[in-house]
Amino acid sequence: MIINLVAKISTLIPTLNWLRLDESVQQFGVFMMSQVDLAREAAHLSRFIYNFRRWKDVSFPKPVYPLVHPAVLVESYEQGESVSHYVDDLEGHNRIKSALAHIGTHALLKMLLVDNFIHADMHPGNILVRLSQNSTSRKRLFKSKPHVIFLDVGMTAELSQGDRINLISFFKAVATRDGRTAAESALRLSKRQNCPNPKAFIEEVEEAFTFWGTPEGDLVHPADCMQQLLEKVRRHRVNIDGNVCTVMVTTLVLEGWQRKLDPGYNVMQTLQTLLLRADWAKSLSYTIDGLMGP
Repeated sequence: MIINLVAKISTLIPTLNWLRLDESVQQFGVFMMSQVDLAREAAHLSRFIYNFRRWKDVSFPKPVYPLVHPAVLVESYEQGESVSHYVDDLEGHNRIKSALAHIGTHALLKMLLVDNFIHADMHPGNILVRLSQNSTSRKRLFKSKPHVIFLDVGMTAELSQGDRINLISFFKAVATRDGRTAAESALRLSKRQNCPNPKAFIEEVEEAFTFWGTPEGDLVHPADCMQQLLEKVRRHRVNIDGNVCTVMVTTLVLEGWQRKLDPGYNVMQTLQTLLLRADWAKSLSYTIDGLMGP
């Protein structure tokens, strides 16, 4: 109640109105309510299991029917270790860490580019890693390929066709370092765009991309470019709708722990390769499934 009241008051203040806090609070409320409906989470699990049915390196817990109810959900027990162990604690074993970064990136890109059904709570606490158990622990670390299990799928995001096209256009422009297209795509990421000076925003983004294209700017990591770009979005008061923002934040969270696993792994380069290789969802599906399937 207090948060709703503050959000409504903010819409009456000109300097805060552009934030559209009332819409953000409503969006947050929808996410939280979906989290407590465990029957909905079971349906999400079933959908993810179907979407990733051809992938040998990714899985989800299975809901145990009929033990499914809005207040109760029984799932299959999934053995594994939190990905945080590999991100923060495990020294060396770069092969496994690189494989985890690869699997996580392609899983997210499949959710975004092919399925339009995205796990929106993909922090390390919701990701388990399992190694094969048919050998000693030392051999497992050196020879096994990791298997990733995604948990807690209560929060998901689906984009409208228009939002999906604009977001993919935005990511593609960032990956190819096309500043004007990236800025124009960002301005289309809200149905009610209140940016006070779109022209200045486009010009500033173009200048930034021009710098990133120089030998000095080429040293800036693509993920840092993305964060700097989003800072310009904030400073120029560019509105981004809630669902789109959720997907972008999920992408940045995933990129953050993948970067710790394999600092040399370039998520944007992977995105660029996939988007330039195929422009249609069907072709992307074949491309990604071909890379990650059995």
